[in-house]
Order: sequence, then C-alpha cells, then structure tokens
Amino acid sequence: MPVIGPDDRRAPLARAAAVRKERAEAREALKRGRTSLREVPDTDTPAVRSMPVRALLESLPDIGKVRADRLLAELGTSASRRVRGLGARQRDRLLERCAPQQ
Repeated sequence: MPVIGPDDRRAPLARAAAVRKERAEAREALKRGRTSLREVPDTDTPAVRSMPVRALLESLPDIGKVRADRLLAELGTSASRRVRGLGARQRDRLLERCAPQQ
C-alpha cells in the first residue's frame, strides 16, 4: 500500500468543502430569491450541476421535504436524480410546475 501524506489527505477534503460551500450558496440564493429556478439547470458550475434535484427543490421557498418528494413523484423523476441528469422534458415540466404563481 502506498503511504499517503498529510497533504494528500487534506486536498480531497478541501475540494469537498469547496463543493459543499458552493452548493450551499446556490441554495441560499434560491431561497432568498436572488436566483431563479430557471437559471440553475443552465449553470456551468459542476458543483451545482451535480446537486440532487430534491435538494434544489427543498431550497425553494415554501417547499420542504414532503412537497419536494410529491413534486418529484408527480413529474416521474427519481429522488436521486442530479440537476445535470434532467432531460429536456423533465426540466421543462419541473420549471412549469414550480413557476411562481402571479
């Protein structure tokens, strides 16, 4: 077995922390209304594109775990689906269903 030094252990942990921070910032922006749901699937940020759709829905105002699960079931989307894994139809139905009511 190769010997792993302290720097080799810290690098993956630092990358993971940066991804978690970036996802948290994206969820917070959605929650506060600084970003719309329509902008998220088109982002080129790998950390956001690899976020589960369920976590994305839960970060929207007035949507919790139960409502997010119901939405995913209505749309026929798996709870483990990632943002980058949404097809064009799934994305369109999700955006249509979660569009703000005026």
